[in-house]
Amino acid sequence: MKISNETKVGILATVAIAVLIIGYSFLKGNDVFSSENTYYATYDRVDGLSVSKPVMVNGYQIGRVSKMQLLPDGNILTEFKIKHDYAIPANTVARIASTDLLGGKAIVFELGDSQLYANDGDTLQANIQRNILEQVEPVQKKAEAVVAVLDSVLSSINNTVNADFQRNFNRSIASIANTLNTLEHTSAQVDAIVGTQRTKLANILSNVESISANFKNNNEKINNILGNLNTVTDQVAKANFQQTISNANAAVADFQNIIDNINNGKGSVGLLLNDDKLYDNLNNASKNLDNLMIDLKQNPHRYVHFSIFGRKRD
Repeated sequence: MKISNETKVGILATVAIAVLIIGYSFLKGNDVFSSENTYYATYDRVDGLSVSKPVMVNGYQIGRVSKMQLLPDGNILTEFKIKHDYAIPANTVARIASTDLLGGKAIVFELGDSQLYANDGDTLQANIQRNILEQVEPVQKKAEAVVAVLDSVLSSINNTVNADFQRNFNRSIASIANTLNTLEHTSAQVDAIVGTQRTKLANILSNVESISANFKNNNEKINNILGNLNTVTDQVAKANFQQTISNANAAVADFQNIIDNINNGKGSVGLLLNDDKLYDNLNNASKNLDNLMIDLKQNPHRYVHFSIFGRKRD
């Protein structure tokens, strides 16, 4: 049977149209030759996400984004086509994640632990992971602020460090170097002295060690001597103290005896203090003596006679 050219052209056109439709559907994210489940998720933004982007679990592709629609409230409804072979738990989270440094996006399913599975047409929980540039941006701003502060500090230091300061700083460094050299020279001299006197130092240390060993060996004797010395000192101190107390008691007793004699009118002091007659006599004698001195001053001629030509005869 001979096929006409018209029939061949019709068949070829039909095949081309079918291939075109299948390819167009595939590009839109629809797999014509396999059964797939459809799931949905709603995002407030989908930067870098587009139709036909992969849907992955732990880096393994299980489906793709098939459709994206802008809702009246500004959110984006995203449709996923997942192979029928994979069961998706109901509490799975569909997260938009970055796949490269250029901002490419993909859907990553974080499988939940629910015993129930999502049905065809269910809406999954949505989440968005910031890309690397968005995560680095706050750090970049902080780094820029730090760089600005460092630049200001360096400018202040540059203004402060003038020529005079540099000269003074260099002079200080040179002085420190000279001091270190002097210390090094002194250390060398000390080392030389120690080296020359090493034998004497060894003998001194040996003598000290010998003395320490003698003290250690005679520790018991030294303790006995110190104990005896302490006992003798205590006894001397006690004897002197007792003798002093005895002498003080005797002196107090003698003084008390004298006071008693005075109070009893014994002795001159006792008579003077206790005998009224003796007091009156002494008082009268004092008055007479006072009158005599007054009369002597007023009438000296009664008691002393001076004559140039001799004594006057009465």
